[in-house]
Amino acid sequence: MKKTFFQLLAAFNKVLVPRASKLNLNKLSKSGKLLIAYRYWVTTNALD
Repeated sequence: MKKTFFQLLAAFNKVLVPRASKLNLNKLSKSGKLLIAYRYWVTTNALD
């Protein structure tokens, strides 16, 4: 159930949350870094 929940969150992120692959991580605000950390957390849990 946990994996399914995180897979749904990952699908939600893919649609609604902007991509950050082309951003300079050193120049992000705290909220931008939080968004990157959230996406990382969801992705790693969806893959486990």
